[in-house]
Amino acid sequence: MLAQAINCLRQPESDGLPDFCGECENCRRIGEAQPLEARVDEAIAAREDMRDADKKETHIMIQTHPDIVVVPPDPPQLLIKMGQVRRVIQDMYRFPSNARHAIYIFTSTAFMKEAANSLLKVLEEPPSFASIFLLAENTGELLPTIRSRSMVYRLGALPTESLETLLAARHPEWKQAQRSLIARLAEGAVGRALGFDLAAYVTSRQDAMLIIRNAVVETDHSALFRMTEAYRSGAEGQQKTSALIRALASLLEDLMLIQAGTPGMVRNIDLQQELTRLSGSVTLSWIESAVRGLNQVETGMRRNLLRSLSLDAYATEISAM
Repeated sequence: MLAQAINCLRQPESDGLPDFCGECENCRRIGEAQPLEARVDEAIAAREDMRDADKKETHIMIQTHPDIVVVPPDPPQLLIKMGQVRRVIQDMYRFPSNARHAIYIFTSTAFMKEAANSLLKVLEEPPSFASIFLLAENTGELLPTIRSRSMVYRLGALPTESLETLLAARHPEWKQAQRSLIARLAEGAVGRALGFDLAAYVTSRQDAMLIIRNAVVETDHSALFRMTEAYRSGAEGQQKTSALIRALASLLEDLMLIQAGTPGMVRNIDLQQELTRLSGSVTLSWIESAVRGLNQVETGMRRNLLRSLSLDAYATEISAM
């Protein structure tokens, strides 16, 4: 949306600030990058159909406008790789053809070390007609040399009530319960709320709940092992595993909030009763260990470990706590 506001051909004002119309050629083409996850999935699928020799030279980048480039983590390691950074550096010194200002957006701080180091020069001496945005949930994950060459803008979370009001205006076809759930799961982020795929999240959350139930209340792991087997295959399994990890993290956070006596902050409100029952069977120490183990699973994905076995090992580990 910032790229649209900078490059909108009409540039209307909203509350005295530049905004975007969403209808001009620049706004329309930039907006085609959304929903970003779907565009990334399409790019991954297209690369999978290539010859092996071509796959090595093809890096995942989203470019629906000639002067706006989005750089997501490249699977299977889910890291920003050297080839992606090299492409940005090559393109960045080309004067924009359609936009007022060229923009390059890195959606993750998970850089390969040599890729991060290669970015330093262009961060120190960027061209006047281009900017790089590094999206970070935790700026501490970036190299100090990158942080020292960047300006940090911190975005605060919007209140849940404001997101619900926005969703009611933009998606009146959604039920009130759906809007309330999405507003909490979006964690204060407008873009995440508007583009939230609730059906996909619920599917991932069902598998996440199966892992937690098997660890806490159930003893038959056959259903669990059948479920984790579905995470074995290729790029699709990679995306499913990432979604499962996010859902598990959200549920563990809710268990912690209930344990801490703050149930009003729970995000998965439609599962609050079941989560409250499960919280009586776990401790804060168990939740901490489960989160630590989940971080290890995510780290293992970057080393391309077998996903189904990693999930099985994780589920077995938290069951034994």
